Amino acid sequence: MSLIATPQQAWERLLEGNERFVANTSSHPRQDAARRAELVNGQHPFAAILGCGDSRLAAEIIFDLGLGDAFVVRTAGQVLDDAVLGSLEYSAAELEIPLIMVLGHDSCGAVTATRNSLISGTMPPGFIRNLVEGILPSVISPDLPVDATINEMVIEHTRQTAARIAEQSAIIREAVEGGTVAVIGVFYHLSDGKAELVYSSSPSITD
Repeated sequence: MSLIATPQQAWERLLEGNERFVANTSSHPRQDAARRAELVNGQHPFAAILGCGDSRLAAEIIFDLGLGDAFVVRTAGQVLDDAVLGSLEYSAAELEIPLIMVLGHDSCGAVTATRNSLISGTMPPGFIRNLVEGILPSVISPDLPVDATINEMVIEHTRQTAARIAEQSAIIREAVEGGTVAVIGVFYHLSDGKAELVYSSSPSITD
């Protein structure tokens, strides 16, 4: 079993890994054959991460994690749908993870496409439209400043997505209310690799 039992402990572990990554001192832990053998009969990750599918946003690298540490779900623009919510519910209810992270990043292409669709009045073809529709509430949020930048929209989308997880999932909401799970939103800076906390369902979790 994981020795990390609380949301705060999970966030501290992720912060420590990100600090190593930013400092170019990543330890690449728990990535050897012995660790692989340990996990044959089961997994006990300490965090679930819903991240954007962008190739520059590999959570295991950003947070210097090893095999079995994180349960990762990725979609373009970290868009929620039923499959994503079901996956996160599984991580909380069956794997008993204490922390769910929504991971966005600057210069997000999916958020940019949504802003462009809003400006042009033209929706993209195929299932890309579903992504844009999922992001649109964040792009038109009244909480955004006038002439908001793409990065401000990404942060708003990350916050909204994190908040919606508990709103839409009774399983996760009950765990959050009980204090066994926290949901956070994190904004990743591509230039320096820093992960910045932008939302937390728990007042005890801060940078």
